[in-house]
Amino acid sequence: MKPIALHEFALRCAGIAVQIPEGAFLTGFGWDSRTVQSGQLFLAIEGERADGHQFVPEALARGAIATIAERTVPGPHILVENLESALAHFASGIRESFAGPVIGITGSNGKTTTKEFVAAACSPLGSVKKSGGNLNTEYTSPLLWAEVESDTAVVVAEMAMRGLGQIRHLASFARPTIGLVTMIGTAHIEKVGSREKIAEAKGELLEALPTDGLAIFWQEDDFQGTLRAIPRCPIRTFGFSPDAECQILGYRAVAWNRSVVRARLDGIVFEATLHALGRHQALNAAAAVLAAHSVGVAVEEAARCLPNADLPPMRMEARPLRGAMLLVDSYNASPDSTVAAIKALAELPAEGRKLAVLGEMRELGEFSETGHRLVGRAVAESPIDHVLLFGPMTSYIQSEAVRAGFPEGRIASATSLDEVRSFLEQLEPGDVALFKGSRALELEKAVEAVAL
Repeated sequence: MKPIALHEFALRCAGIAVQIPEGAFLTGFGWDSRTVQSGQLFLAIEGERADGHQFVPEALARGAIATIAERTVPGPHILVENLESALAHFASGIRESFAGPVIGITGSNGKTTTKEFVAAACSPLGSVKKSGGNLNTEYTSPLLWAEVESDTAVVVAEMAMRGLGQIRHLASFARPTIGLVTMIGTAHIEKVGSREKIAEAKGELLEALPTDGLAIFWQEDDFQGTLRAIPRCPIRTFGFSPDAECQILGYRAVAWNRSVVRARLDGIVFEATLHALGRHQALNAAAAVLAAHSVGVAVEEAARCLPNADLPPMRMEARPLRGAMLLVDSYNASPDSTVAAIKALAELPAEGRKLAVLGEMRELGEFSETGHRLVGRAVAESPIDHVLLFGPMTSYIQSEAVRAGFPEGRIASATSLDEVRSFLEQLEPGDVALFKGSRALELEKAVEAVAL
């Protein structure tokens, strides 16, 4: 990002500059005192588990130029009444002067990957600014607007949902002209209680669209009727259904890290190569082409740009290991994404065995048993040779898979990451192993340990 004068930033946040010298500039933002870098502004976030105000001295010692805080802290700082509101005020001011399209993206699964596909597909228009990584919360989403410059053509903003009203807040300063909902699933269902409430929360993005905007969502979504009733603007859909405006005509996996999608949009048939695997990725790609075309990119040109997408790690990431292949999809997990990963594992032949390490899925609340049993049925219907489970709730995966016919001797449980690592060490050349589980389980540590 281009350096911003701290006094100007304080003004844009409606904050008070305290002990900040004239001529001081910030070059970025940090919110973890252990990783903050020189020149960054430290965000003193008061969270559920820790209060960032307590770590200001450490952040300054590591080179933070100043702090933005809700109460007086040591050293140079910008004092604001409410950090969330201050950052939104900063973003809103920049958004006021941006005349290009803003594409907001949310959904229970696939939003980060879809964001990357959309950014790549829009690249023919010029500079595209997108949410970094999964920086999609009330504290990190506003920081995207610090990246916007005079030559920015398109802004692509990912929006997370941890409860009702959050996306409405993010949309209040991003003011999207296009709203894309990937799907209504079960991720974070614990926060709101039901898929109906998830649809309501995700629908806040469509609710925020102007009358001359565009709403985009999955034609086959269980809640497409609910979504269709929300926006005041035109609607276009993507999917495998003939009723979808961007209809997927075919999908084929050609390698463990590559697939080809064939689709039709506005009478134009196109093919796109993806460095990703799974029919769910075909949906993400179709959504991206539809979004890019809606802001002026030719259909075929948008499709040609998809291989350039900067896809995030640990999402069906193919990693070779001594002649075997690991499909690491352990960034996060929900019943929908885990079933999709199991289906992706089934799509390509393997010279050896197909195995899966499945971790428990968090934040499902009362849906936890049902969600894990859905995965168990998917296991039973798949050609997986052996399954290793990790986490207490996976007992429901095991019982449901066995009940549905999966051989009891081919599914086991691990009680530690060391046991997961031992399982990995038994892989033979030609084997393919899927790793899928909630981020909190840190399954990737077992992968890293065996790769040393």
